[in-house]
Amino acid sequence: MKQRIVTGLVAALLFLPLVLIGGLPFVLLIYLMATIAFFEIMRMKKVPALSRQALLSVMILWLFLIPSEYGRFFASAGLAKEEYLFALIFVLLMITVATKNEVPYETIGFCLLTVFYLGIGFYYMMEIRAAGLDLFLYALFVIWATDIGAYFFGRSFGKRKLWPEVSPKKTVEGSAGGTLCALLVGAAFYFFPGWDMGFFQTVLTAFLLSVIGQIGDLVESALKRAYHVKDSGNILPGHGGILDRVDSWLFVMPFLHFFLIW
Repeated sequence: MKQRIVTGLVAALLFLPLVLIGGLPFVLLIYLMATIAFFEIMRMKKVPALSRQALLSVMILWLFLIPSEYGRFFASAGLAKEEYLFALIFVLLMITVATKNEVPYETIGFCLLTVFYLGIGFYYMMEIRAAGLDLFLYALFVIWATDIGAYFFGRSFGKRKLWPEVSPKKTVEGSAGGTLCALLVGAAFYFFPGWDMGFFQTVLTAFLLSVIGQIGDLVESALKRAYHVKDSGNILPGHGGILDRVDSWLFVMPFLHFFLIW
């Protein structure tokens, strides 16, 4: 427990300043986190980090992650980012032929799905930050409130299993407690100077983000259970890997973006 708290505080002290700065430093941080998370998933599947399929897939991920604000490069080159992505995906598929099926289609599909799983989530982390610091912090604190609330309510009151086939330790009481904490933290943002959401929308969004974040957590739990690993990595003592920390974010940030557009 002590190690978990210390690691969390150190990680927050390193992460939050770059969130506040934004811009290129934050983009580079997201690239680093996404790259580490990618190789964590590759390790689960036992795809060698230096294999052609892994290296080409991480290149596709980097291309996918280029923020919209840097899109001038593609406009000047005469092709859209998506067209470069399609070309690299076709090259990735050719690996099955080049290796005479030693690298099966299933492995290529796994690599591509990982690219989109991580790429969409991390891309919208940057888009939400570009939309406004207050909005990014709102999402971040709602996620953290859900995690902390679920942990303590689950330990104190947890009796009924939420989804034991996927995550044996999660409980209905913990999930409800996490959502309650998210509602309280989300509602507090309404009183921040310059906040432009109405109270009902602020609270409703916090509720939806909490639920979506817990689904994202369960998706990663299912992934780890499928490949018989406890944590995605060990880069964060007491917490596991990068993917273990951002599994909720990967679902919350895209949802928040689309919810605001609607």
